Amino acid sequence: MKFITEYAKRPVLCQEIFSGELDGQTVCIKGAVHTLRELGGVSFFTLRLGDGLLQVVCSPRLLPEELTEECTAAVTGAVQAEARAPGGRELHLEHIELLSRPAAPLPVPVSSWRLNLNMDIELSLRPVVLRSLQRRAVFKLQEGFSRAFREYLTGEGFTEIHTPKIVHAGAEGGSNIFRLDYFGRKAFLAQSPQFYKQTMMGVFPRVFEVAPVFRAEKHNTPRHLNEYTSMDLEMGYLDTFEDLMALETGFLRYAMELLQTRYAEDLQRLKVSLPKTDQIPAVRFDEAKRLASEKYGHPIRDPYDLEPEEEHNIGRYFQEEYGADFVFVTHYPSKKRPFYAMDDPGDPRFTLSFDLLFRGMEVTTGGQRIHDYQEQVDKMRSRGMDPEEFTSYLMAHKHGLPPHGGLGIGLERLTARLCGLDNVRSASLFPRDLGRLEP
Repeated sequence: MKFITEYAKRPVLCQEIFSGELDGQTVCIKGAVHTLRELGGVSFFTLRLGDGLLQVVCSPRLLPEELTEECTAAVTGAVQAEARAPGGRELHLEHIELLSRPAAPLPVPVSSWRLNLNMDIELSLRPVVLRSLQRRAVFKLQEGFSRAFREYLTGEGFTEIHTPKIVHAGAEGGSNIFRLDYFGRKAFLAQSPQFYKQTMMGVFPRVFEVAPVFRAEKHNTPRHLNEYTSMDLEMGYLDTFEDLMALETGFLRYAMELLQTRYAEDLQRLKVSLPKTDQIPAVRFDEAKRLASEKYGHPIRDPYDLEPEEEHNIGRYFQEEYGADFVFVTHYPSKKRPFYAMDDPGDPRFTLSFDLLFRGMEVTTGGQRIHDYQEQVDKMRSRGMDPEEFTSYLMAHKHGLPPHGGLGIGLERLTARLCGLDNVRSASLFPRDLGRLEP
């Protein structure tokens, strides 16, 4: 019988080698062969590790004949400083052990700077295309966002929760909801964790979740996905819904500092410039529409919502006038907000809600919720809804909830805007859209 008493040994990473702390030492490193070439009787190959590329130098006689790109190997050698190598360090090979060999060559040259693939082909080849350093850098930055969200909110007294994704009622309503058969009963895939976030206000006054949500969008646009990752939070004991905007500003500032310090190589690889987050302008919905319409001549066709072109123009306006990449648009019309949104006591035609636009695209929706039981029931009935269908949701209201509100951030949209990607699918590892169920 065996007893396991220790953790597996952590692999050596590029950052440790590039720091210089291992200079002159012999190390064993495992990775995939990214490039392979011979120059002047010397062989060079790069190993693709989890955080970058390591150059390996050796005599050709030390290499197995069957070594090719995408072989995985364990290489042992001494770390040496070399200004011309990636990261300023290279490994002088002493021994190599092949761990696996590909059964077929790559369908695309993932070591090339530009792959020049159309979106359909790239997504079909996603398992190998993601090996490109440029492609995977997108998802390192995405990791940075979700990491910052967890770290910042935990530091602000939030509790992480995990809510059901199979539900008996849609949080947002409408037609963009996936229906399924749940052992003979009608059920849905969750459009958001909204009901559960609010319910938890009676348990923990500050909660957050990073999880998938599902929208049966029948749009095939560069900004829509049918499954995406939402970074959600709900906060109790609000003084005003502006507390939520202040909290998100703090998160964004923390996230940008984290990306700058811990993800600098990925930012450089994608030539990403970080946006300013020291202060974010906030403008009322109707005022934002007016300003953009007057400056750019786009007519206001829908007085209750923002069209994509209007979002673009509002973002452009605040960039040109204030140098701002982000802008909060507040007080959306009640007609276009969900039944749980709190109406503005000063003018019930509008809500105490907001969207955050990032470089001309909505990446966050949030606002204050109705916490009073009777007020929530009355609003449901005013919209032709039957409160009996929401008994479990209303149970929390009936037995007392504090004033509260929350927001949801689309992780893929946030990543795409930061990286300057034209299509949100490029910021989803394996996107789901109208026609794609694999890979």
